[in-house]
Amino acid sequence: MKLRPLTGTITALATPFRDGQVSYKDLKKLVAHQLKGGIDGLVPVGTTGESPTLTYEEHMDVIRFVIAEARGRVPVIAGTGSNSTYEAVELTRLSHEAKADAMLVVAPYYNKPSQEGLFRHFCAIAEVTDRPIILYSIPGRCGIEISVGVVERLRAKYRHVAWIKEAGGSVDRVDQLKQAMGRDLTVLSGDDSLTLPFMAVGAEGVISVASNLFVREISRMVRLALANDMAAAAKIHRRLYPAFKTLFIEPNPVPIKVALTRAGILSSAEVRSPLCDMDPANAKTLEKVLAQFD
Repeated sequence: MKLRPLTGTITALATPFRDGQVSYKDLKKLVAHQLKGGIDGLVPVGTTGESPTLTYEEHMDVIRFVIAEARGRVPVIAGTGSNSTYEAVELTRLSHEAKADAMLVVAPYYNKPSQEGLFRHFCAIAEVTDRPIILYSIPGRCGIEISVGVVERLRAKYRHVAWIKEAGGSVDRVDQLKQAMGRDLTVLSGDDSLTLPFMAVGAEGVISVASNLFVREISRMVRLALANDMAAAAKIHRRLYPAFKTLFIEPNPVPIKVALTRAGILSSAEVRSPLCDMDPANAKTLEKVLAQFD
């Protein structure tokens, strides 16, 4: 499989539900919306896709469905992370067999392993595929950060571990990663509101939640930033900033599903427990912000 660049704007797809089941009709519409908008890549069943509450079978069915819908037009990066090393290895192996272009692997949540445990976890996953692995560090949800040292060790040992989705909220952390590894590591923002600041210090794109809805706008912002036209990119950033913040007024992906339903892309904003419907006051706030973009 020919490696395509894993940079630019990549959407962390929401997983649509209807009456408790995955809505493949809605998922088809969502993927079509992404492709029409000029997206650079798709992530099915990342944490935005509610991976912790999908069954094992649903998880792989969604990945295979998105691969089939994409038809090779953009890279499909399968979300294969888990707090169980065994499960993450199996999801990675099966996604490799399904011809996913790459894997997005979040740090194990809840377990809070040591940094050595993290290293061994990612090594086990890297051994079952030669396709790109994007590490995903999000300490606010996982309780741990993938240290720069662990990233360096993995990068030195595996040529296909050369990407990281950074969602720790720190521009300095991006600087640390680029200072340590430079061009040997591709950093992708994991926070929509920080994409432009991250790119100013060396990140090469974003794995975005907001691009589920704002495909063209975020894609254009990122392309301008990659072309070093930061002034033009900043204009788009400032326009979208209220949406970036309000789409996280409640736990992701609750607000983005409400926004997608409002736009007619999804037929339902349904999420799986323990997530729940938006608080009415927050829903009104989101509506007010989104109305600015109509």
